[in-house]
Amino acid sequence: MIRVVAVDDETLVRTALRRILESAGDIRVVADCDSRAALAAVRGHTPDLVLLDTVMPEPDGLTVLRAVRALPDPPAVAMLTGFDTSAHITAAMRAGATGFLLKDTAVATLIDAVRVLASGGTVFTPTVSRAVVDGYLGTADARETDPAGTALDRLTGREREVLLLVAGGLSNLEIAERLYITVATVKDHVRALLRKLDAPNRVSLAITAHRAGLSPGSAA
Repeated sequence: MIRVVAVDDETLVRTALRRILESAGDIRVVADCDSRAALAAVRGHTPDLVLLDTVMPEPDGLTVLRAVRALPDPPAVAMLTGFDTSAHITAAMRAGATGFLLKDTAVATLIDAVRVLASGGTVFTPTVSRAVVDGYLGTADARETDPAGTALDRLTGREREVLLLVAGGLSNLEIAERLYITVATVKDHVRALLRKLDAPNRVSLAITAHRAGLSPGSAA
């Protein structure tokens, strides 16, 4: 059962999310709350995923996101919002969000996205994908003090394999099946990649692989 915490300042939105997600049968909304109660809800219910509204009264969504991601063994966090400005998207990605969904996302798409996110994948609705890439690549020169190629030299062969599969959008379970290792081992490799490449999330890992020109044949 996938455990979800829904955070939004509107009760109606939270109620709708609960009904939609729990209609899937394999998803349970273990808590829904506003931003002030979000951190306590996450600590108390240890969800697999947090669906978090971006724009809320204090604390706002980005503040909550940073607090959640600072927890030991934090859950995945996807931002749920009514608009898709590049500033909000890139700020959320750099703070550790692994997904960005618009509130007008179709029901079936939302349910599928929750499953992917909970299994370690990354999800963006099509309208925000370009903004994510542009936001990362557009500021790459200003942010980069350690060239991608140099950073990648510190990776083991297995870490390179995992990086390529993360860049391909595979979830932790899919990577485990592809490499014949456990999901726990995949998580260990992803944590090592995030640390070695100084990356806030899987999106940044994918961008790093893309910028370094990695291809499947380079994993060996």
